[in-house]
Amino acid sequence: MASELKYMSGFGNEFSTEDPRCPKALPEGQNNPQKCPYGLYAEQLSGSAFTAMRLENQRTWFYRIRPAVSHKPFKKIDRGLINHDFDQVEPNPNQLRWKPFDLPTAETDFVEGMATVCGAGDPKARNGICIYVYTCNKSMGDKCLYNSDGDFLIVPQQGTLFITTEMGKMNVEPNEFCVIQRGIRFNVAVEGNTRGYILEVFSDHFQLPTLGPIGANGLANPRDFLTPVAWYEDREVSEYTVVSKYHGHLFAATQGHSPFDVVAWHGNYAPYKYNLSNFMVVNSVSFDHADPSIFTVLTCPSLKPGVAVADFVIFPPRWSVQEHTFRPPYYHRNCMSEFMGLIYGNYEAKEEGFCPGGASLHSMMTPHGPDYECFEKASTAALGPQRIADGTMSFMFESSFSMAVTPWANKTKVDTEYYQCWQPLKSHFNPDLSNGKEKDQAKKRKMT
Repeated sequence: MASELKYMSGFGNEFSTEDPRCPKALPEGQNNPQKCPYGLYAEQLSGSAFTAMRLENQRTWFYRIRPAVSHKPFKKIDRGLINHDFDQVEPNPNQLRWKPFDLPTAETDFVEGMATVCGAGDPKARNGICIYVYTCNKSMGDKCLYNSDGDFLIVPQQGTLFITTEMGKMNVEPNEFCVIQRGIRFNVAVEGNTRGYILEVFSDHFQLPTLGPIGANGLANPRDFLTPVAWYEDREVSEYTVVSKYHGHLFAATQGHSPFDVVAWHGNYAPYKYNLSNFMVVNSVSFDHADPSIFTVLTCPSLKPGVAVADFVIFPPRWSVQEHTFRPPYYHRNCMSEFMGLIYGNYEAKEEGFCPGGASLHSMMTPHGPDYECFEKASTAALGPQRIADGTMSFMFESSFSMAVTPWANKTKVDTEYYQCWQPLKSHFNPDLSNGKEKDQAKKRKMT
């Protein structure tokens, strides 16, 4: 499949790009001249309030063949399994796990294949999140989608996404992810069965986490984020469908031309992608298990400092060298909600049952941690330097919102036996093994 594989590096930079077929398409000296080069229209896409502080202001200027307003009225269409009504299912604090979600048998495109698993909040109030899986096997053709409710963070698990946006094209493969912000029109083409995960934030945009004592470098480096360069098509069609996701519903309008007619653009509001193999892992090199926040790739902060609307966290291949330490994730209860997915491989704390294309949800303050086999093995393992998670990539969408599942997710691929993995855990308590008594007991056994 033909694609433009040119990108610009850097997270949150001010970009200027034009399709090489139209040199000097970007106006010089001002954003909105009386007449744009090549007879183009100027159009601004604002991702933040006009009055946002300069460091936080996000907007892009398009120079396009026709303005985006050139379409017929929107009409409501079937939204399928997209669902933002989070009060339809009785609350359930139990640990939840889903087996790999089924791939479609009928022809299904990206929009038709989106299904809400869980979420919280309300896009009308611009506060909350939503988590989806997508399964599709058909390209969108003469159809595009834009999201009025929030930003999409898309994580392919199986199959490549060939994405065309107003800013240009990008291919997103498993072990990569992309972010397509609020309002940006995009089309997804696929080749065969395709599956993945989507995190949507209603509140704000994703950003790199602050590094604090880590210093200037580490985790996801800005230079490794790639943004597409300008690419346009001047194509008239009998009916091109523009789908708008608005208040959790879908609306469609038609127009007689391709929406991907942006010849040049400049700004800092643009989609981007990132290869997870570029993540620089930080870990403990002495003792204890560091908190999973050290694996944060991107965060969407809330108004409360240090608390995230959502964090995107990964668990990549790395060395484990801690001494006198139970190395897998510790048993834990959290004031955040944790949704996990597996792109490929085996997650170290649950090598059985948690499969690529599946998921788990550990809700607010619900305990979770390694299964019985992992605990027993890790408690007696030799603690030399060890590679862990080789051939594996798992991730977590962590949120300060208490998420509810949808009726679809409550009855689809649910692993009803998930709780069983902790049932064999037994007491190892022995009061004679504390305060040095273990050594005394060993001496007595040796003497006798």
